[in-house]
Amino acid sequence: MDDYISISTLNDYIFCPYSIYLHNVYMDADEGLYHATPQTKGRIAHEAIDKKTSSNRKEVLLSMPVYSERFKLMGKIDVYDGREKKLIERKYQIKKIYQGQIYQLWAQMFCLREMGYEVDNLAFYETSTNKMIPVAMPTENDECKFAAFVDKFRNYNPEDFLTVNPNKCRHCIYCNLCDRTNLDNVYT
Repeated sequence: MDDYISISTLNDYIFCPYSIYLHNVYMDADEGLYHATPQTKGRIAHEAIDKKTSSNRKEVLLSMPVYSERFKLMGKIDVYDGREKKLIERKYQIKKIYQGQIYQLWAQMFCLREMGYEVDNLAFYETSTNKMIPVAMPTENDECKFAAFVDKFRNYNPEDFLTVNPNKCRHCIYCNLCDRTNLDNVYT
């Protein structure tokens, strides 16, 4: 599965392709070096899913590995409720839903469907407010855009010029470690 893309990197790619490189460089380092409060809260909020303790209903699948042969994607879902045929991505706090987050959810859905699961509903669940936020199912046009995005990701050349976006850089956990900018992130 060397040529498979990790679903979790789809949002990172939209945010900044270089952040994927930095993540791989620093992933074995002490998280305290680059993790900020939002990542720590997110990891804590995710523990119940990772440990599979947030539900004991047999029709609810937690932290299940998924893959798509069609898109060459792999990853894990947070929650699939078989009774409601609903796929749910948990987040600690959601101020705005970004396209990369939508693509992650769609990727999980495409994987589940390819694996034989029915998915009729998509949602984000904000753990800090106990709020379910429904997400529209992708249209055929959306699916084509998603496929084009995955192709663009697959064909990305890290040596291509990277446009530095100061607003994004300031919110990047790797900002202070990045050789492409001299900005400080908002978490310091």
